[in-house]
Amino acid sequence: MYQIKELANGIRIVHQEVTHTRLVHCGFVLNIGSRDETKEQEGLAHFWEHMAFKGTKKRKTFHIINRLESLGGELNAYTTKEKICFYASVLKEHYSKAADLLFDITFNSTFPTKEIEKERQVILEEMSMYRDSPDDSIQDELDALVFENHSLGRNILGTEETVSNFSQQDFFDFISTRLDTSQVVFSIVGNISFSKALKAIEGPLSEIQPKRTLYARSAFHTYAPQVKTINRDISQSLCALGRPAYSQHDPNRYKLFLLNNILGGPSMNSRLNLALREKYGYVYSIESSYQPFSDTGFFGIFFGTEEKTLKKSTQIVHRELHKLRTKKLGTMQLHMAKEQAIGQMAMAEENYAALMLVFGKSLIDHGKIDPLERIFEQIRSTTAEEVLAIAEEIFNPEQLSYLTYLPN
Repeated sequence: MYQIKELANGIRIVHQEVTHTRLVHCGFVLNIGSRDETKEQEGLAHFWEHMAFKGTKKRKTFHIINRLESLGGELNAYTTKEKICFYASVLKEHYSKAADLLFDITFNSTFPTKEIEKERQVILEEMSMYRDSPDDSIQDELDALVFENHSLGRNILGTEETVSNFSQQDFFDFISTRLDTSQVVFSIVGNISFSKALKAIEGPLSEIQPKRTLYARSAFHTYAPQVKTINRDISQSLCALGRPAYSQHDPNRYKLFLLNNILGGPSMNSRLNLALREKYGYVYSIESSYQPFSDTGFFGIFFGTEEKTLKKSTQIVHRELHKLRTKKLGTMQLHMAKEQAIGQMAMAEENYAALMLVFGKSLIDHGKIDPLERIFEQIRSTTAEEVLAIAEEIFNPEQLSYLTYLPN
């Protein structure tokens, strides 16, 4: 289904041809994220993502923004704890333009001083907007609680102090010490052959000098459960609870994905949604999430409710966790949960832009791309006893951290 080519400098190109579409989705995935910053660099990776659109050796901001947008395409980027991605979606006849532009902003950014000053204000405004959205900020503050005194717990946006002090040289120094060409993937999914895809990007990529970094990520292994309450100018109470979970390399990760889907996944029939929204009407939305990282992971539950129903809602959440920890799933329950999870993953594969990014991240994280059917097999082979054992471990209330926002 896909083809991979590794260049002499370690950069890899992965491609999947999809003929029943007019589009091509392509992008660079770099194994660099906010966890790779020092405390003084907090927010620098995200700032770099912004600055990639602000000038290169041969393009100014307008030419970068207008290059694909004027052709009906889309150019975008994002930063996570462990990845920076620059990507685009275009009609197949414009693929070479997209590849050229993505190469340019990824490897030839000049970080003009005037643009740094302008974008600094944009990011400070973004931080203010984020603080005004408690649904977003509570998730990041729970990260800080769970991963206390570790870079995984720092806000991707950074702080006002760090963002206000970054200089042009800071970007060059960060890239120099963090960019490793063996940890860069260019991914393509769409209506283009492998040979044509390579023709537009292989030459420029091959000219990049191989680079290996001596930097190594600091592993997280010092978790201690905490409880914290914050008063804020909000109209309803917000609650978040979570803990570290399995890493990307743990064999139990797909089993926890299945369990999380049962508890509070995106479907309306999740146990938490049925218990709190459908039965009592205590919440508008409630969700649980599982995010694996390279050396650890994160499991969390998030919901908002009226202050008068906060205690009861929290008790119901714990009741559902207790059920999964103490009562084994029945044969039909487990079968339906597996089919639901598999169906969701199959539908996600139809999103070719997302699939392109999944390919890039999987190649970096695992050195390979598992066929979806192999993942399905792991889900189908999961037993009720295994789900129960994982629930006993991950849902242990004594190992959960709690963060609550209360109205002033």
